[in-house]
Amino acid sequence: METSIKIAEIIVSILLIAVILMQSKSSSFSGAFGGDPGSIYHTRRGLEKTLFQLTIVLAVVFVAVSLLSVALS
Repeated sequence: METSIKIAEIIVSILLIAVILMQSKSSSFSGAFGGDPGSIYHTRRGLEKTLFQLTIVLAVVFVAVSLLSVALS
């Protein structure tokens, strides 16, 4: 049981890393410091929205699996 939870934790972490890396870098880092005020707040659409929601779901699953792993060990 512990081994399968550790494997699930590794798989979820790899998926989370992949989804984070797939998100677009449309605005530059200077936009966060006032370079372009319109680029910080924008509506996510299509694939960008799906990736954002998938990132949130995978993060919650990762935390849940990690807590379960700690509780069982």
